[in-house]
Amino acid sequence: MDLPVVVGVDGSEPSLQTVDWAVDEAARHGVPLRLIYASLWERYAGTSPLSGTARPSEEIMAEQIIASGVERARRRNADVKVSGEVVPDDAVSALLQAGHEASVLVTGSRGRGELTELLLGPVSLTVAARAGVCPVIVVRGSEPNRQGDFQRVVVGVGDSPERLAAVRFAFREAEARGCPLHAVRAWRFPAHEHVEHPFAADDAERVHEQQASTELTDALREALEEHPRVQVHAQTIEGSAHRALLHASAEADLLVVGALRRHGDFGLQLGRVAHAALHHAHCPVAVVPQQA
Repeated sequence: MDLPVVVGVDGSEPSLQTVDWAVDEAARHGVPLRLIYASLWERYAGTSPLSGTARPSEEIMAEQIIASGVERARRRNADVKVSGEVVPDDAVSALLQAGHEASVLVTGSRGRGELTELLLGPVSLTVAARAGVCPVIVVRGSEPNRQGDFQRVVVGVGDSPERLAAVRFAFREAEARGCPLHAVRAWRFPAHEHVEHPFAADDAERVHEQQASTELTDALREALEEHPRVQVHAQTIEGSAHRALLHASAEADLLVVGALRRHGDFGLQLGRVAHAALHHAHCPVAVVPQQA
């Protein structure tokens, strides 16, 4: 059975735009779409008496939010099987639990009632940082990037082992979209490595660049064999990884980064690159967990 794309909704307009993106993602992979609205009103419904037989306003609102989301999804693509559910839990817990039976979790960059100054909502950040089973995609960036106008997926290839799962996911996304994959590996000349002679410095720099190129080729080899139809552009860039990827995201439909998950660690597990991408990327960001 194909696992569904799961998307969190809250009734806001950005949330409904995220539903549109999730519908397209489900259609690309030929899987169902499941909408989730997290609501805690059921836990407290018995704490105060209800007048007559009137239904709680929170219950009515929750049903309306999920129904409008499902209707919008079906209008977007009638061929995608869509379901919706109100979950009696907080948003983070509901989405993390749903991730155990999902191919990918999709959230918006901001939620209902959050200040526009915030670069990323707390729900999206926490889910992306804690999900340990399936990838999390935060739909952010400008409309051309969200709509797929650039026809390019970018993946950051970092140090082993977190790079492997991200690379495999990026190849699958590029193949499903029928677009090229741009693989980026950043490198830096070690600060402690001082070379007096300029020719020797040039040689040392070439050694580090060649090492980065070799590591990039090795990281892509297995996935390339599994997805031979994907056109790959491999690039090594001197400088910080997060700056290189943010620059590449300006002309990308999806940026894929890895995140290492350490067994037994339930705190926020995001490296600097993934954190920067979630807050500043110009396109949707996929955070792919890799177990340590």
